[in-house]
Amino acid sequence: MVAVKYMGEYDYIPSIPAAAVFIALFGITTILHCWQMFRGRSWFFIAFICGGIFEIVGYTARIVSSKQYPNYTKPALAIQAVFVLVAPSLLAASIYMELGRIMIVTGGEHLSPIRRSWLTKIFVVGDVVSFFVQAGGAGMLVKASTAAKGGDIIKVGLIIQIIFFGLFIVTSIIFHFKLEKHGSRVLQQNNIPWKKHQTVLYVGSLLIFVRSIFRYVEYNEGSSGTLLQHEFWSYIFDAALMLLAMIGFNMVHPAEISRLLEERKGGHGMELIG
Repeated sequence: MVAVKYMGEYDYIPSIPAAAVFIALFGITTILHCWQMFRGRSWFFIAFICGGIFEIVGYTARIVSSKQYPNYTKPALAIQAVFVLVAPSLLAASIYMELGRIMIVTGGEHLSPIRRSWLTKIFVVGDVVSFFVQAGGAGMLVKASTAAKGGDIIKVGLIIQIIFFGLFIVTSIIFHFKLEKHGSRVLQQNNIPWKKHQTVLYVGSLLIFVRSIFRYVEYNEGSSGTLLQHEFWSYIFDAALMLLAMIGFNMVHPAEISRLLEERKGGHGMELIG
């Protein structure tokens, strides 16, 4: 067997069938999300769709790299490392924005532990920072001279993501319980199906949270670690979890929230950013 040269390089031949299956599945759910977004005018979900595209590109590069064993080229390794690593951050950005919109349509903005006008900004900024830190670290993995530092940078980015996602989940739960306990004038006057959207938001958030913890442990083990050198772990705790998150939002798409938001704003069709 050829020795592993740097973080991000795997000492096995990546499975083409496994990658192809996930490319197809991510392709189907991403196309469906595009249709749902345009039909429901839920433009804030563009980042979510970009996350699906990143997954497709990343696993396509993985197929390319599977034909290069044991002499992997830097472009294929870099693309699959960066795109698969940062895709969940794009999913997270849209999830953060959805909570703010749920608060608006339910009239429960005052029940949020974080001021609604700041909530989306805080979490999206944290997500953007995590995105660029992880992307920068992943880009350094393909050079032997910077691989170790790149792995450390990725871990910092993942820690940032885990912290912000943890705070986001806590914020969502507090808002949920307060809204159930106290309600709002808007909820009393309208039948708003907010609970199902909160539920899928929790599910998607938990899946990304678990995936981020897995990635942190993987990079903490190093290039010779069990998680990095056995690809089925990556498919179980990354690809499969992200696919389930995307499918979950297919099933309960935020287009309904966008429609309710438009109705509350008088049908002007302009969505709030925060």
